[in-house]
Order: sequence, then structure tokens, then C-alpha cells
Amino acid sequence: MTYALISIPFLLFAALLAYRHRNAMLRQLAVTAIVAVILLVLTIIFDNLMIWAELVGYGDEQRLGLDIGLVPIEDLFYPLVAALIIPAVWRGRGVKR
Repeated sequence: MTYALISIPFLLFAALLAYRHRNAMLRQLAVTAIVAVILLVLTIIFDNLMIWAELVGYGDEQRLGLDIGLVPIEDLFYPLVAALIIPAVWRGRGVKR
């Protein structure tokens, strides 16, 4: 089983949840997009460093073969899932509507 097959159900669930809660203000959607970009950039930087330092490794047979530097593209699903799910379930804690 590849890392993508493991990750895609979580990404689909996060996208569905974000879509379901899409009635948020435009500003919240912009903030979510900015946070997603920041998380992806940080993941690319630090995962490249960790792979280069041989702290983690990925089996070649489980990868799609698309890389950004040393990072397999599938590794970017996790920060994207977090960026989609957290705002969708946050529900404005501490904010009165």
C-alpha cells in the first residue's frame, strides 16, 4: 500500500468537512489558505532537512515518485489535512455570534 492510498481518505474527509462548513466569512477562508501555504512551506523545508539528516526515510515502493527536493509529495497531505480540518471544527471558540 502506498502512502498516497493511506492519506487520500483523510484528505477527502478534510475537504468534505471544509466544504460543509464553507459558509464561513471570506476573511476566514483567506486565513485558512494563508495558513495552509505556510504549513506546506514549513513542511517542505523541515522535512527536507530531516530526510537529508537521515532522521526519517521513505520506502521507494510505497511512494508515488514525485518529490519536492527530498520530500515525497504524499508528505504534504498531512499539513493540508490539518489546515482544512482545524478551522472547520473550531466553531469560533470564545466568539459570540
